[in-house]
Amino acid sequence: MTDTMTRTRLLPSYVQDAWWEPASDEGAAVVRDASTGEEVARVSTTGLDLPGALEHARTVGQHSLAPLTFHERAILLKQMALALTERKSELYELSSRTGATKHDSWVDIDGGIGVLFTYSSKGRREMPQSTIYLDGPVEQLSKDGSFLARHICTTLPGVAVQINAFNFPVWGPLEKLAPAFLAGMPTLIKPATPTGYVTEHMVRILVESGLLPAGAIQLVSGSARDLLDHLRLGDTVSFTGSAATAASLRLHDAVQTGGVRFTVETDSINASVLGPDAEPGTPEFDAFVRGLVSEMTSKAGQKCTAIRRALVPSGMTDAVAEAVRERIVAKVVVGDPRAEGVTMGPLASLEQRDEVLGQVMKLREGGGQIVVGGDAGEVRLADGSMGLAEGGAFVAPTLLAFRDAEADALHDTEAFGPVSSLVEYSSPEQAAEIVARGGGSLVTSVASHDPVFVAELTRRIAPHNGRVLLLDRDDMRASTGHGSPLPMLVHGGPGRAGGGEELGGIRSVLHYMQRTAIQGSPTMLTALTGVWHQGAPASTEAPHPFRKSLAELKVGDQVVSERREISLDDIEHFAEFTGDKFYAHMDQAAAEANPFFPGRVAHGYLLLSFAAGLFVEPAPGPVLANTGLDNLRFMTPVSPGDSLRVTLTAKQITPRETDPYGEVRWDAVLTNQDDEVVAQYDLLTYVAKTQEDASNPPVASA
Repeated sequence: MTDTMTRTRLLPSYVQDAWWEPASDEGAAVVRDASTGEEVARVSTTGLDLPGALEHARTVGQHSLAPLTFHERAILLKQMALALTERKSELYELSSRTGATKHDSWVDIDGGIGVLFTYSSKGRREMPQSTIYLDGPVEQLSKDGSFLARHICTTLPGVAVQINAFNFPVWGPLEKLAPAFLAGMPTLIKPATPTGYVTEHMVRILVESGLLPAGAIQLVSGSARDLLDHLRLGDTVSFTGSAATAASLRLHDAVQTGGVRFTVETDSINASVLGPDAEPGTPEFDAFVRGLVSEMTSKAGQKCTAIRRALVPSGMTDAVAEAVRERIVAKVVVGDPRAEGVTMGPLASLEQRDEVLGQVMKLREGGGQIVVGGDAGEVRLADGSMGLAEGGAFVAPTLLAFRDAEADALHDTEAFGPVSSLVEYSSPEQAAEIVARGGGSLVTSVASHDPVFVAELTRRIAPHNGRVLLLDRDDMRASTGHGSPLPMLVHGGPGRAGGGEELGGIRSVLHYMQRTAIQGSPTMLTALTGVWHQGAPASTEAPHPFRKSLAELKVGDQVVSERREISLDDIEHFAEFTGDKFYAHMDQAAAEANPFFPGRVAHGYLLLSFAAGLFVEPAPGPVLANTGLDNLRFMTPVSPGDSLRVTLTAKQITPRETDPYGEVRWDAVLTNQDDEVVAQYDLLTYVAKTQEDASNPPVASA
């Protein structure tokens, strides 16, 4: 480990593309090792030019990051993930000082790196090679197609400020950074002081990688109490922390009247429900107990998604409590996470320990009875003895039982540590009411193999949750667990949980963009978006568009085919050849009786096949493969004797950053002899970037 990581030091900030430290440590907060109490760092922002850092992001950061395409930003995210992966052992070593076990650190560090990989992949697969994102289809505003509208999303012009909690010093910043970076917004990271030294080293690795565009990432290590005073329209704040702090920040003028977007993810009183069918000995009972113990002990219970209320059927409290007790005794070893065999470390600080113990006392005073752990709990320590861990910020895993499901403390008091409470329910309706009493949660899990119970309960609890995990014997081995947010799923929840939606794939990228309705002519919308719109100019000049590489092809390049007449023999041959003898193609009387057909009609897929024959240029060339059809619609039936024509136009061109080819989306329109639209769809193809690439076909990559 480097000297920078081990010596007691003033923790620097990274602002305006340089490392900054205060002139002295006078008044600095002291951060200590969660297990030993040893001083790790001192933290202060005295003298830091916070307004200057924000303006640096809005100017230098915007100028370097916003002009990059979504794909270029996505590639940088992957490279950043690789840079962190190469040096993640350094982060693991530091993470142990926060009280995190190796598994806790894996969730935080590898989980955070995984978010970067995921957004890199989704950015390249689901977003265009552009700086503008199209949201939704074309809206026709006139009968003749001369006046259209599109919703577009463009990068907000400010800085994405993230205020993070102490429990995930790597995952927390990265799960906010990835979508903001992909959207093109520079980020200012404000980590929590107790574990900010891990975040600082993560940022240091990224800075030393040389990958960061100027101004793209800044770090404020320490207090920033007047941060919101310096924000304005175009800036965003993503906050993770306590509901009380979030409520006070919401009232700030910058949020109330200044136009600053404020996204919140806060602590919540999450639940797990054991189904009536899940009796002791069933896979669902075992999975419920495993999940409950895991959520109590992973990160020492310091997770906003942890199970705080375990709902069990009437009469099951004792059985569940005994099973939890046995599993804790057998599996949980409390101590310094650097010691061999330890499975649960301390809380992040002595202050956090005292806070948790105080909340446990409130739960007891509110009607909870300790049934596992607590002051008298038997916990297996690293040395093999039984007892309550002493020294450091240790708290024993503690399970309480409430006899009164209406007790207020059960639903409004959260001990943010290895603490959960049991409560019984008598019906799905009561279980749903208990879940709802939490006031809005990030996640509720349901352990049951009864589809009727699960369906009824889920319909009732879904409005009160950001995520619901349905756990049974069929998915328990593959399940990622109750408390694991995934980057492709929304992480957030209603009410007390904050009302935000972090993550969720491309949804969260759009949090950092402005959606605007653009009205105009096809020509203007094409010029703005880079996507051809019907009615915009098109070119039918030779050569055939399929003879052009990406370097030569232009949006609006078009081919109009000759006509082909559809005969009854064509229809019958296709029916015999494919086996598709649906009556509308083969039975004149039955077809005439159908209100949608004038008589026997051609198969839709026959028309698509004939269309390909009409527009395809068959010789080898830049077009490498047909990868699919989107938005296919059959609009006018084709009878024997009708003729077919195809108009194929290059609609959107998306080069791949890392491959010698890209994707071309073609607008395909099939019309009959009366110029009625028969069918319409988008054809997707891979096309070589150059003629030379076309001569050396590539191997497709992810």
